[in-house]
Amino acid sequence: MKYQNVCIEGLGYCLPDEIVTSTEIEQRLEPLYKRLRLPEGRLELMTGIAQRRFFPETVQPGDVSIHSARNAMAATGIDPADIGALIHGSVCRDFLEPATACRVHHALGLPQDCVVYDVSNACLGILNGAIQIANMIELGQIKAGIVVGTESGRHLVDNTIATLNDSTNLSRNDIKLAVASLTIGSASCAMILCNKELSRTGNQLIGAGVRAHTQHHDLCHSIAGKNETGVGNPLMQTDSEKLMAEGIATGAATFADFLGETGWSPDQIDRTICHQVGQTHRRLVLEKLGLSLDNDFATVQWLGNTGAAALPTALALAAQTQFLEAGQNVALLGIGSGINCVMLGAQWQTTLVSGTGEMPAGMEKSGALAAS
Repeated sequence: MKYQNVCIEGLGYCLPDEIVTSTEIEQRLEPLYKRLRLPEGRLELMTGIAQRRFFPETVQPGDVSIHSARNAMAATGIDPADIGALIHGSVCRDFLEPATACRVHHALGLPQDCVVYDVSNACLGILNGAIQIANMIELGQIKAGIVVGTESGRHLVDNTIATLNDSTNLSRNDIKLAVASLTIGSASCAMILCNKELSRTGNQLIGAGVRAHTQHHDLCHSIAGKNETGVGNPLMQTDSEKLMAEGIATGAATFADFLGETGWSPDQIDRTICHQVGQTHRRLVLEKLGLSLDNDFATVQWLGNTGAAALPTALALAAQTQFLEAGQNVALLGIGSGINCVMLGAQWQTTLVSGTGEMPAGMEKSGALAAS
């Protein structure tokens, strides 16, 4: 996919206030750790994730998505009348139906002649939505669109902890399937794309590559169970080691397509933003693609894995902290269970970002902390 008329105009994000450390999670897992004689510090050591954040328990994904989208609209100054598509792209949603996008569309006061729907594709939903909006813009069907999503990991983490503590027949090997569930955090991000004739930034989308290695669809499963009150108790099982290996292989195959679509060589890529899974995954992906870790921006160590919101939020923070500079080629390297891979290339010029929520100290002016 190649683009000549599309710009990534701006971003809006929301970060939760509540911080939960990996040490605190291990303290809650004391019955399991004692039973299996697991060493403290294991979770952070295995994942590189020191903390993650959670939105309040009563907050729905749509509540936060509305806020993120408003932030993006405020940052860009886009005329609501020019928005021709609103896509909600996170795994988390308010209801199975109607689409959470309907509520967000109404709250934003967007036009009625607007395409409105949800996209769900594991950690790629927001990027998939961005491509769909870009295609509509490139075809001349719409002037601009918003893709937004909010991931809320509290219930998955809480239920995983309860399940691990209550299951007395688990072995050390068994709990490997649950480690990924303990890395999940919460975040929200909105992206506005528009026709270059409407753009104030000139952040031109150059091209995109996609791959579907669906023979590996069974490596990560998330289900929404029910407790005695009828409230959802989500659970996720992940073969993390195999998913990482096959995901990296899928990424390498997609990268070759991506370079062909953008016309770039690896040494022409100035900045990268990867999906935020863990530090080992990040290092191995970049090594496989022949890209420098120094040019990559990461949030996983302090936000955890925030699903479909992870990469867009990292992009917003990279831009806001001036890690992205005018004239740089930026590669967005997304991957999700399934296994699917989406890579977008853009030439960055001007940053229009508005966010809610505090970043770690020392990160406000430079991406150095996040890139370490």
